[in-house]
Amino acid sequence: MLTVNAYAAPSATAPLVKTTIERRDVGAKDVLIEIKYSGVCHSDIHTVRGEWGPIAYPQVVGHEIVGIVTEVGSEVSLHKVGDRVGVGCMVNSCRECVNCLAGMQNYCLAGNTQTYTSVDRDGTVTQGGYSTHIVVVEDFVLKVPESIPFEAAAPLLCAGITTFSPLAHWNAGPGKKVAVVGMGGLGHMAVKIAHAMGAEVTVLSQSLSKQDDGIRFGADHYYATSDPATFDTLANEFDLIINTVSAPVDLQAYLSLLRLDGTMVNVGAPAEPLPISVFGLMGNRRSYAASGIGSIGETQEMLDFCAEHGIAPETELIAVDYINEAYERVLASDVRYRFVIDVATLA
Repeated sequence: MLTVNAYAAPSATAPLVKTTIERRDVGAKDVLIEIKYSGVCHSDIHTVRGEWGPIAYPQVVGHEIVGIVTEVGSEVSLHKVGDRVGVGCMVNSCRECVNCLAGMQNYCLAGNTQTYTSVDRDGTVTQGGYSTHIVVVEDFVLKVPESIPFEAAAPLLCAGITTFSPLAHWNAGPGKKVAVVGMGGLGHMAVKIAHAMGAEVTVLSQSLSKQDDGIRFGADHYYATSDPATFDTLANEFDLIINTVSAPVDLQAYLSLLRLDGTMVNVGAPAEPLPISVFGLMGNRRSYAASGIGSIGETQEMLDFCAEHGIAPETELIAVDYINEAYERVLASDVRYRFVIDVATLA
């Protein structure tokens, strides 16, 4: 076992603190990664504060991980020592169900093994990227292209793929009108990716405070949802709406913005149930859906797409001991647009 430094949540209410955790020995198919940067996701906060259900403590979170391969198992063929790699929201799956066999490990019918809070195959609870090293089976390790700045790459492993997957699945591209609800960590990536795909992009944000950023990232239009006139102006306008907000929204109001056969997709995950009226769907034969992360294949496709189009998240680099303040700033929407931990400050 390898003992490594980490930052963990001792309970649902206590601040995160420095600690040590054990990583398993490198098996035949495993890769040992020295973590360089770890992104801070709103999901991390929901998880450690017990908002998505009870978890075991202490818990190390972080599922936006990039680093360098420092050791490989005897049967590893996909990666080698010195490679720039990434790990996202999952580190294993059953490999046997129909979804896994179709290459959609993120929708594993047995439940994929999450990067943190899951029971791993050795019976231990997985611990995430707020740590100096991680051991992951080679099939769930991604290659990070050299052209993506390493210090900004980590959020692509969650925020990037979480928005890329539904945009690709629902065919965002030339001739399509796409609305992005929210201009935070997920939203700003959705704008950049949808623009690069060739769609006409509109941001729907509570206010116009981030309008200049939105236009710079590729949005063609920007509206404030706090203005009731917005929903009249944009009625029946969009082919696809990507809702990145992790809080309840007025679904009926947003569904009214979809044109015939349009779809609204939730990628934000509020803890509360969201009420919906069937009548809001019947008009214009609208659809309401949700999308999780992406498969390993999709995630590699997203990384390569971002490298090709020069896309990287907007990040603020922090030392690990700033994490508790960073959480409060995330909750206050006071970050543009993703915190990234410099793991060198944890050594």
